Amino acid sequence: MRLDRFLARRAGLGRRGAREALAAGRVSVDDRPVRDGHHPVDGFSAVALDGVALCRREPRYLMLHKPAGCVSATRDPRHPTVLDLIDEPADRKADLHLAGRLDFNSTGLLLLTNDGRWSRRLTDPGSGEKVYHVRTEDPITADYVAVFRDGLYFRYEDLTTLPAALDILGPREARVTLREGRYHHIKRLFGHFNNRVVALHRESVAGIRLDPALAPGRYRPLTDEELRTSRRTGGAAGRRPGD
Repeated sequence: MRLDRFLARRAGLGRRGAREALAAGRVSVDDRPVRDGHHPVDGFSAVALDGVALCRREPRYLMLHKPAGCVSATRDPRHPTVLDLIDEPADRKADLHLAGRLDFNSTGLLLLTNDGRWSRRLTDPGSGEKVYHVRTEDPITADYVAVFRDGLYFRYEDLTTLPAALDILGPREARVTLREGRYHHIKRLFGHFNNRVVALHRESVAGIRLDPALAPGRYRPLTDEELRTSRRTGGAAGRRPGD
């Protein structure tokens, strides 16, 4: 939103009053004086008029260890959701949304925030790698590696996937690294070989790794370093990480 419009609405100045306040140097944004009414601001900008802070939302970034058996959604009529795991008042939880999703029975790293700009960057295909630990019903053989690397044609989207890295860890166990996210991406890659994924666990997104001390169902705020990492690797707005 433009600063002049923000002032007109939030400070009750009207358009003319907002312009006059800006011209008089009475307005600051993030502790810097601003006179340009076109200066962009959002709900997290620290806007002050005559040194008095106007209402500002606190940006929040949470890491959650998703357990199996809950829905990656803010509400669901039949099943518990990941938001039910957040032990906070309803008004605080209502401000959060998910930066990416995992299937009902998938586990691992989920990120929640109230910062839409950050989540759009993080879920862009160019936002960085997503790493998953996978267990399958049948053995994983060496010929899988080249197919994952070369990409597969997904008829539903009419596209060929970007290269994915497959590290075979055991007869039915592997680590998969994706550079993009598509609907049921990993399950469809293994489905090419008629090999069913029986367990899927997300280990990291865009350089943010799931804290090994975080038990399933628990959560914590991201550290400053994790936030810096996400902003270094984040892309523009786009699609969300897939499973």
